[in-house]
Amino acid sequence: MRKTTILAGLAGLTFLAACTEREAILPGERLGLREVLTTGAADPYRYEPPANSSRAASLPAAQVNAAWSQSAVSPAFRTTHAQLSLPLSPVWSSNIGAGDSRKVRLNVDPVTDGARIYTMSSDFTVMATANNGATVWSRSLVPPRDRESQAQGGGLAVANGVLYVSTGFGTLTALDAGSGGQIWEQDLNATATGAPTVSNGLVYVTSGDNNAWAIEAEDGRVRWEFEGLSGDINNVAGAPAPALGGDRVVFSFGSGTMQSTFQQGGLSLWSADLAGRRTGRAISSVDDISGDPLIAGDTVYAGSHSGRFAAFDLFSGERRWTIQEGALDMPWAAGDSVYFVSDLNELVRVDAATGERVWAVDLPGWVPTRRPMSRRDKSYANHGPILVGGHLAVASSDGLIRYFRPSDGALAGSTEIPGGATTRPIVAGGTMYVVSRKGTLHAFR
Repeated sequence: MRKTTILAGLAGLTFLAACTEREAILPGERLGLREVLTTGAADPYRYEPPANSSRAASLPAAQVNAAWSQSAVSPAFRTTHAQLSLPLSPVWSSNIGAGDSRKVRLNVDPVTDGARIYTMSSDFTVMATANNGATVWSRSLVPPRDRESQAQGGGLAVANGVLYVSTGFGTLTALDAGSGGQIWEQDLNATATGAPTVSNGLVYVTSGDNNAWAIEAEDGRVRWEFEGLSGDINNVAGAPAPALGGDRVVFSFGSGTMQSTFQQGGLSLWSADLAGRRTGRAISSVDDISGDPLIAGDTVYAGSHSGRFAAFDLFSGERRWTIQEGALDMPWAAGDSVYFVSDLNELVRVDAATGERVWAVDLPGWVPTRRPMSRRDKSYANHGPILVGGHLAVASSDGLIRYFRPSDGALAGSTEIPGGATTRPIVAGGTMYVVSRKGTLHAFR
C-alpha cells in the first residue's frame, strides 16, 4: 500500500511539472524596490528645480532708516533696502536674559524706535537697551501663578512711545517705552506667539486658537474679533504678525490658511490656503505658515512649512502663482524678485511676477555629527533674509551672519556672532542688531 502511494505521488508531480511553463525573463535593467530612494533614479512625481542662473537684480536705492519698530511684513513699516556699510565689525554686546535651552527657544525679534532697542528673552524678561548697550529698564511678564518654562514665544512692536508685547501665556501687554511701566493688559484666551502689528489706533494680533484680534491701542479694549477657519490640528508655531496693506489686514493661522479683512470693521473678504506636502519629509506634516505673509504693492507673498510658496492678489485673493518650495522665515520682496529661506535650508530667489526660480544656494542645516558622547546630530536655523548694503543678509545659528549677492547668490562675506543667531537681524541708524542663542544682544556697524 505504501509503495503504491509513493508511485502515485511521483506520477502526480511529473504531471504538474509537465504542465508548468517556464517563467518569462523580461529584458531590461533590474532595479530594487527602494532603488529610487538611494540612487536618484528618475521619479516622475519628484520636483526637479531648474539650474541656477545669474540675472541682474533690480534693487531700490538704499535708505537710511532711524527705526525698525515692527515686523517688516507691512510696507509702511519696512525699509526694503537699508543702508549699511559692509563688512561689519562688533560694536557692543549686552545680556538680555535667558537664551536657548533644550526646552525653550528665544525666538522674539528685537525692535527699535531709534532711542532704545527692545528685546524679550526666553524667560519673558522684556528689556530696553540704549544705543550704547546700557540697560535702561527690564520687566518680567511671567504671570504670578505661572513659571517661565510653561510657555514660549511672543512678539514686540513699538509705536507712539508704547511697547506692545504678545506672549505665549496668552496676553497682550502695553508698556511705557521709556520706563517699562504697564499701561494695560488684555487676555487673549490662547497663546500669542506671533508679533503684534500697530496702526491707526489698533493693535492686530493672532492667537493660537485661530482667532484674529483688533484691540484699541489706547486702553486695550477689544474692537473686534473673528475666528479663522477650523481644522487647526497641527498648529505648532502659532501665527506670524498680521500684515497691513491699503485698508486690508491679512492674518495667517497655524492651519496653513490666510484670511483678509477690513482693518477697521473686521469684515472677512477672502481666504486662501497653502496646503502641500514634501514627499519623503515627515516634518512637512507641520503645515504652519512659517514664511510670514509679506505685502509688496498689491501682492501678498507667503510660504508654508509643508513645501509651498505662493503669491496672491491683495484685494481679491486670487492666486497668481504657486511653486513647490516651502519657506521657513519671512520672505523679502525687492524690485523684480522675492528672496526667502526654503524648507530645504536654501536661500532662494524667484521672479516676483511668475515665481520662476532664478537661483538657490545652500545654507547651514542638518549636520550628522552623532558621536558616543553626543546623542544628537547638529541642526542649524537660518533667519532672514533682509536686504542691506546691496546684499542679502542671513543670520544663522552656526555662528555666522552671511552676505549674498542678489544677482547670483554668491557668498560675498560673513561676520561672526558668538553663540549663533536666534532671531532675524534688524537695521537702524547704520547699525545691525541680532540676538544670539546665549541671550545676548549684539550690535554691528
